[in-house]
Amino acid sequence: MSISLKFPDGAERSYDDGVTPLAVAEGISKSLAKKVVAAKIDGAWWDLTRPLEGGGKFELVMRDSADGLEVLRHDAAHVLAQAVQELFPGTQVTFGPVTEDGFYYDFARDEPFSTEDFAKIEKRMREIVDADLPIIRKVWEKEAAIAHFKALGEIYKAETIDEVIKPGDAITIYSHGDKWGDLCRGPHLPSTGKLGKAFKLMKLAGAYWRGDQKNQQLQRIYGTAWADEKQLEEHLLRLEEAEKRDHRKLGRQMDLFHMQEEGRGMVFWHEKGLTLWRTIEAYMRRRLEAAGYVEVRTPQVLDRVFWEKSGHWDKYRPNMFVCETVEGETLSLKPMNCPGHVQIFKFGQKSYRDLPLRMAEFGACHRYEPSGSLHGLMRVRAFTQDDAHIFCREDQIEEETTRFIQLAKSIHADFGMSSDKIALATRPEMRVGSDEFWDKAEAQMLNAARAAGVEPVIAEGDGAFYAPKLDFSVKDAIGREWTIGTIQLDYQLPDRLDAEYVAEDGQKHRPVMLHRAILGSLERFIGILIENCAGAFPMWLAPVQVVVATITSDANAYAEDVAKTLRQAGLRVELDLRNEKVGYKIREHSLAKVPVIAVVGKKEAEDRTVAIRRFGSQEQHMMSLVSAQETLVAEATPPDLLR
Repeated sequence: MSISLKFPDGAERSYDDGVTPLAVAEGISKSLAKKVVAAKIDGAWWDLTRPLEGGGKFELVMRDSADGLEVLRHDAAHVLAQAVQELFPGTQVTFGPVTEDGFYYDFARDEPFSTEDFAKIEKRMREIVDADLPIIRKVWEKEAAIAHFKALGEIYKAETIDEVIKPGDAITIYSHGDKWGDLCRGPHLPSTGKLGKAFKLMKLAGAYWRGDQKNQQLQRIYGTAWADEKQLEEHLLRLEEAEKRDHRKLGRQMDLFHMQEEGRGMVFWHEKGLTLWRTIEAYMRRRLEAAGYVEVRTPQVLDRVFWEKSGHWDKYRPNMFVCETVEGETLSLKPMNCPGHVQIFKFGQKSYRDLPLRMAEFGACHRYEPSGSLHGLMRVRAFTQDDAHIFCREDQIEEETTRFIQLAKSIHADFGMSSDKIALATRPEMRVGSDEFWDKAEAQMLNAARAAGVEPVIAEGDGAFYAPKLDFSVKDAIGREWTIGTIQLDYQLPDRLDAEYVAEDGQKHRPVMLHRAILGSLERFIGILIENCAGAFPMWLAPVQVVVATITSDANAYAEDVAKTLRQAGLRVELDLRNEKVGYKIREHSLAKVPVIAVVGKKEAEDRTVAIRRFGSQEQHMMSLVSAQETLVAEATPPDLLR
């Protein structure tokens, strides 16, 4: 008997029944076989040494692909678990999944691990790789597996099998020769030696069994693994660079903001941080006004009944901050702005001539996020969205979406970011609406993106339950991607909240609602901006644009005159008249990442000049005060005003 395999290039080949993916790869190319780590048959994962059962769409998974890295990291987690149990007898293993750039394993052990243990564990992991133990897939009955793990003292594994696996069902266990084995669905490499040594243990953390605080606390060891040493080194360098750019650390160093335990997920904006905020907000207001938006403001707190009618009470109640009044009212801080905007649309009769109506709000929202998920400005409980909703007719959807894409890309570019990557999030499995509706809605989003000169990538199943959306990703200075902008089609909310307009036929119709954001939340965007710039903001965004620093006290009066002149020209200026050496002043303001330091001494006062020193440069350029003013004002002008 034979099986037929269909390859990604369209070719179809027949093989003897029972052929392994590794044999298929070797038949194509010996060098190819060395780079393969697993296979897929009709989308299902398959070990390289496991005989294929039936034909279908066949794909070889390469070592350095995203899927290949997932296999490597899964194997690294198993090698970590074996090493730990051999070095620390009595330790129980629980779960060891793959993460975005690595893996972790949760262990149950009475004694705490230390990062000082990492060198010893990594050494043992390398020894396991050198041993090149065959990785063997075994199929066990549920009851036999439970008995096996109980005999080993692995109560967590036994409990998992007992509760997750149905009676009579078989499970798979992968073993490293006869040394060590674990419950796992696979796939895995043919042997431990195929893993290589491009891995590193990164950090320790606490975790609760099954994520429940009522259960026993476990110890989690995180690691990272890559296809080769070069990739590992590049990753570690990225982490080092990311550490330097950490917005939480820079926020404190640069006196922009801070956060504290008494206001979890809430930001305390300092003067300089708020200056940055207001600069961004002012820029966005100008861009939105020029694009035909009106600005509104809606209440922070609304009655429960309102959220029930909008549908948010059922879906978002666990993430809403709710309060009871002395009069028995149940109120909620708004988690989003859209229902409030519908109320403004409904105020007074709207005609088809009023559409599209583009309604914007810098809306302060609150959402409860678990304390463990909070992360500086990137994940907060109180945030302000650069939110807007476009109410339009159905025949206006594509044009409005195209206009929005062009606006968003232009704004991202002004902040030094490229948003060329746009994802079309399509129908999820759980959704409302017919297939015909989804076909039409997805086509509208796709056509609009193409009209804006963008071919979106397809994010299958990532759409909202009621409509598709377009998500904008930007890439920062060290290659990380951030999703910040979005536009989302919505036929449902206007219907739930009874929004209507009078059409040309004189009848009342429901408008279509486009939810859209360009920066996302201002908090998160500022966090991204800080890390992208490493705190060295472009001149127009810098909270302090110029520091006027004196060499000697003889120049104090002239320095004050320089500062006044530059401030009157619209620049944000600080004056440093301290009795310190000028080199000390320059170092201090350079650490604060001030774009320009204007140094003045007795000679500069006599000549009415300034010595301009720019951030990151060791050189000084002598300029007349008049020329310096003209040059710096031009550099500090926001990009939209330059145009």
